[in-house]
Amino acid sequence: MPIWKQAVSVESLSASGLGTAIAHLGIEFLEVGDDFLRARVPVDSRTCQPYGLLHGGVSVVLAETLGSCGAMFAAPPGHRAVGLDINANHLRGVTSGWVTGTARPVHIGRTTQVWQIDMVDDDGKPTCVSRITVAVLEQK
Repeated sequence: MPIWKQAVSVESLSASGLGTAIAHLGIEFLEVGDDFLRARVPVDSRTCQPYGLLHGGVSVVLAETLGSCGAMFAAPPGHRAVGLDINANHLRGVTSGWVTGTARPVHIGRTTQVWQIDMVDDDGKPTCVSRITVAVLEQK
């Protein structure tokens, strides 16, 4: 059974990222499942640190993007989702290709949500795991 309380699609997610850091970094939304979102980020000159590895902060941007978007569409209409806390454990460096993140809820509550984001390289090897806590606020 889908967790989404608002209509969500790859197309709507992609459109929401136009003109933002999401577009600047080349993040691409790939899939919306019944209980997950999936997106990827390229490992290129926009996203690497000076030593040629994917910048850890970019992994966090991918995680926050997925977790916040997931929380927004799992919240009731008329609410917004804002990040409260995020952490990331960087497991493996990546020098080329793509890093793909999959976000799934750990907890969907009335005022808070917690999402886990697992990131892998093109070979399916884990690169980073992240968890975000999001506040669900009624819009004024």
